[in-house]
Amino acid sequence: MSDSKPTAATAAVVLVEAATAVERDVISRWVAADGLERGSGAPSPIQIALDTEQIVNKLLARGDDPMVVPVRVLWLPKERDGSRRAHVSDIATFSNPRNPHRLAQKWIVRNAPDRHRVLTGEPALLSELRTRHTESTGNDTPRSLARYIVRSAVVTLARAERTVIGDRYKVPRLVAEEILDDPRFRRQLDDIAARTGIPREEAFERADAALRELVAAQSRLVSDLFSQAMAPIHKRAWTVHADETGMAELRKYNRRYPLVFLPSHRSYADAFVLGDVLAQNDFPPNHLIGGANLNFWPIGPIARRTGTVFIRRSFGEDEIYKAVVEEYFGYLLAKRFNMEWYFEGGRTRTGKLRPPRYGLLNYLAMAVRTGRAEDALLIPVSITYERLNELGAISDEQLGGKKKAEGLAWMANYIRSQQNSAGHVYIRFGDPLSARDRLTAHGDVMGADAPPDEARARLAVQKLAFEVAVGINRITPIATNALVTLALLGVRGRALTIPEIQSILDPVLAYIDERKIPQGELQVLRERMGLAGVLDRLSDAKVVTGYTAGEEPVYSIEPGQHLVAAFYRNSAIHWFVNRSLLELAALTAFDSHSANPLEAGWAEAMRLRDLLKFEFFFPDRRGFETEMEAEVLLVDPEWRTRKPTPTELLDKLAGSGFMMAHRTLRSFLGAQLVVAERLALRDPESKVDREQLLSECVRVGQQMLLQTRLHSPESVSSELFASAYKLADNRNLIGPGGPELRKEREDFAAELRALGGRIDRAEQLDASNRKLLP
Repeated sequence: MSDSKPTAATAAVVLVEAATAVERDVISRWVAADGLERGSGAPSPIQIALDTEQIVNKLLARGDDPMVVPVRVLWLPKERDGSRRAHVSDIATFSNPRNPHRLAQKWIVRNAPDRHRVLTGEPALLSELRTRHTESTGNDTPRSLARYIVRSAVVTLARAERTVIGDRYKVPRLVAEEILDDPRFRRQLDDIAARTGIPREEAFERADAALRELVAAQSRLVSDLFSQAMAPIHKRAWTVHADETGMAELRKYNRRYPLVFLPSHRSYADAFVLGDVLAQNDFPPNHLIGGANLNFWPIGPIARRTGTVFIRRSFGEDEIYKAVVEEYFGYLLAKRFNMEWYFEGGRTRTGKLRPPRYGLLNYLAMAVRTGRAEDALLIPVSITYERLNELGAISDEQLGGKKKAEGLAWMANYIRSQQNSAGHVYIRFGDPLSARDRLTAHGDVMGADAPPDEARARLAVQKLAFEVAVGINRITPIATNALVTLALLGVRGRALTIPEIQSILDPVLAYIDERKIPQGELQVLRERMGLAGVLDRLSDAKVVTGYTAGEEPVYSIEPGQHLVAAFYRNSAIHWFVNRSLLELAALTAFDSHSANPLEAGWAEAMRLRDLLKFEFFFPDRRGFETEMEAEVLLVDPEWRTRKPTPTELLDKLAGSGFMMAHRTLRSFLGAQLVVAERLALRDPESKVDREQLLSECVRVGQQMLLQTRLHSPESVSSELFASAYKLADNRNLIGPGGPELRKEREDFAAELRALGGRIDRAEQLDASNRKLLP
């Protein structure tokens, strides 16, 4: 409450937070034993219940200025293996070890005194509390001051408690009450009521109901028990490898700023594995922002008590709900509660990072921009699974299947699917990004009185989201399954022997080492037995099929499992995109009739960057040029001084032992071709129905695949068709329009067919395919 300390000359009032006679007795004996250490001449402290009515009648009615000291009893679980955490076995006593019933409290006081202690919050003079309250609210009524004193006491006792039990148990209390007491928020509700024509009382009641729906009522007991119940499920499936470098520095930052963890979203398990890592490093529990689709019994009520905030998918025209969400967001950031959400808006269907959603980032930016929060540090988090047991449903959805609703049956199937070992999961934390600094750098204007510029603010948020995505990609390691599926998906369904797979992987592994790309357990791929083990595990998962009845085993992608294999490959695909663009640029330069073919190749790289901007996160033009120059230097360290011809550059690319364009880009450009050709066949004057077009692309894409007009089964994906639709829309090809639109659509399809031809040539230059040529 303040740094003031009671002195012998100052009367003291002890605000007692006690629910049972046992707790009141423990506190009374502690006060009588001079627990406040006020000396022998000090007047005896007066004890008042921490209750609004008691404070109004017995504290605020006093004529002096006493020192106010909040006090309560802290109950601790039994120590097990050096840790005091609630255990499933505690349920057998029908008592919460952190909040035991009266009989259990009596037993603890008598037989286990180490399991309880008296906590004191920071003391403050009554005059200090009155001044602080009046300055912050402008309300000097006794009842409003009493509610403020109760909240201040609860907060300072919580801080004292965390010095004993650690930051991982930091939980908010009286959140809805504090928000609803905020005069600024009440004025905002009054404005909404006046604007929409509803009574003020109704606006307040709806805001109260929305807050009760939103606010995460965290329980330490439920958090302990839920983590113990779920941990075995995921620990059976994965061995977690977390890079804890910089964790101590993050904890230091966390004392001043809220941390906002923004992980990649590949599995329902993400929150569990990340939560375990953070808890083991003594971080307070995150407020996990989740969709209402997971708010079903019993997961919803349990998750809310472990810190999950369920937000409606759509607010519609409900201005009060929107105001409540914005206020709650600002409150959590202002109080430095850590947050977590999956800014892609949902799990990736393809394995690579999805484009970000900006809604929640807009709320964060608003809180920082208006001064509600001094700042927030955004932490990019990469969660990479070597193998996932839930990919079958994701594959079905990409082929047009409907997503199954979450519920009890879904939960049972999910738990059952985690019974098999799935290898390793890698968690990496990127460099923190200051929301205030990055928003300002991108043109946002800070300050509550700054004139609003919605276009500038929106662009700043989009650029910040882009930086987070780049940060995630930069720390995402390459896992073994990603490289093996990269090799097998790049040979058009041919089966390969282990030596043939190794001949593909060896130069790629050398490239990874040279670029110092983060990696998982890739050393196992350098040995025959290690690679055979990876192939066997992929075979057990029905991703790879092995034929062992011939001279030696051969392996290929299991029929119908190309989308699942592509999911693993795509988790690492971003590391090879620039290499692929360089190959296509070199082929363009080779074909160019320009006086400066290398310049034509460079222009092609820029054009491809624009073509793929809805699939990958590219830096700005200057940053992209720097990255591409670095890529050329890997192939030809002397290219700046001697300027190789396109033929020489292609020879060096092919001579490196691998080509990447057909392995990384073919599926995306193939999906674009399907969309482009379907658009070209449409009447340009007719309006395009997006859902109908995407459904048609799935059906026709399957036909094109059977006719070998498409060479990559992974191209037939509703997710990739949706991105291709966005590209077409960005190029103003959706319409409606006139005859010129038909021509533009046909030109777009022709451009993609020509690009497909160059990818075929890159494939022919690849060492793994040259070996099969006569």
